[in-house]
Amino acid sequence: MPVLYVVATPIGNLRDWSPRAVETLKGADLIAAEDTRVTGKLCQVFDIHTPLTSCHQHNEGTKGEALAERMAAENLTVALTTDAGTPCVSDPGYGLVKACLERGIEVQPVPGCCAAVAALSVSGFDTREFAFYGFLPREKKDLREKLREIAAGVRVAVVHESPFRVTELVETIAEELPEAALSVSCDLTKLHEKTLRGRPAEVLQALRDNPKTEKGEYCLVLDLHEVPLPAPAEAPRAGSLEARLVEEMALRGLSLRDAQNELALEGEKKNAVKQAALRLKKLFTEG
Repeated sequence: MPVLYVVATPIGNLRDWSPRAVETLKGADLIAAEDTRVTGKLCQVFDIHTPLTSCHQHNEGTKGEALAERMAAENLTVALTTDAGTPCVSDPGYGLVKACLERGIEVQPVPGCCAAVAALSVSGFDTREFAFYGFLPREKKDLREKLREIAAGVRVAVVHESPFRVTELVETIAEELPEAALSVSCDLTKLHEKTLRGRPAEVLQALRDNPKTEKGEYCLVLDLHEVPLPAPAEAPRAGSLEARLVEEMALRGLSLRDAQNELALEGEKKNAVKQAALRLKKLFTEG
């Protein structure tokens, strides 16, 4: 029977790789690697001679389908790897796993390193419940909105960031969520591993003071327990323009735009009606 093994690889320290993971790659018919060059070097170190094929974010849709078909036809055992860490966790692999499951091919994990879990474990925060967001939006406006959304929904969040944008990310966190606590880990398991902890402003200053900040990979844990939750949106007051807009839409089946036009025809100032409609849109979105 064909089997797909989802194999975690070291995130820095090669001694973290388990004997079972090595045995799995040695015993597989094929290794589906995010980058065959990276996994190839790992195979050289551990004397693994299994053939490799690429399966990365740009081809895993079509490649996953084709490889799953081949596994079923040729009864292959395949090991799925990423460059570092656990496949499918903010890394490629989903396409192949999904294609295998759709064909009834057994999928088994070979667990190991995961940067997000490692960062959580040394944060010092209450991590019994957390949410993982991977990489956040790059655009400042989208990033601010995403941070507010996260703070409104969870109490502990984990994100990844590149060394070239980590200072800007922490700067935005300091502006939007100054009450948060941060644990920022860099180069986990490697020789120069470092974790900064404190309020966003404190961590930001430490990053700015470090001439080597733009080196390594970062994983950030945000503790949002002390960040106040946003006040719930108020329902439209009876007789207000917002309430009248809702009434027009509910009783007459009008769109919001048509309801605006109706109130304007009844003598209400167009700008006031427009502002009421905007407040109503915001209420619907937040609700």
